[in-house]
Amino acid sequence: MKMNKATIIVLAVVAVVVIWAIAGYNGLVKADEAVSTAWSNVENQYQRRADLIPNLVNTVKGYAAHEKETFDAVVAARTRATQITVDADNMTPEKLQEYQEAQGAVGAALSRLIAISEAYPDLKANQNFKELQAQLEGTENRISVERRNFNNAAKEYNTSIRTFPRNILAGVFGFEKRPYFEAKDGAENVPSVNF
Repeated sequence: MKMNKATIIVLAVVAVVVIWAIAGYNGLVKADEAVSTAWSNVENQYQRRADLIPNLVNTVKGYAAHEKETFDAVVAARTRATQITVDADNMTPEKLQEYQEAQGAVGAALSRLIAISEAYPDLKANQNFKELQAQLEGTENRISVERRNFNNAAKEYNTSIRTFPRNILAGVFGFEKRPYFEAKDGAENVPSVNF
């Protein structure tokens, strides 16, 4: 039995479309997994910071016991931040904003805690405090790097689901846009410094 030319051409076109669809789908899955992995890295760094907080608070408490309000604020911010979880597969801009606000509150509370150390020379000289402060600074840097990596992965993914012809596959298979970490409101304003 011989196939005619038209049947061969149709089969070739169908084969090309199927191969394109498989390759496109697999590319979207890889991009989606890259975003999920980047999100896990962000969460790991925030968890590292949360794990450092009790040691830092206890070290400062030994020198500045009367700063109870600041300690309570740090512990409360940490508790709230660790209770908010965002699933990488169901991430919405609102959930990410809530998570980001909770982590921002931790950062603000930690800043107040570190500022207390300026009033206590013995605390600033304490080796344990110095080490914890250095670890915290390193963790803050890692958080910044991982947030940037997450935004880059989300950008690549969002670009791939919005460009033609992959946007067709993304629509058919339900791939949705991922949100980004954004700067806090007012971050564009330069802080004033008064002497």
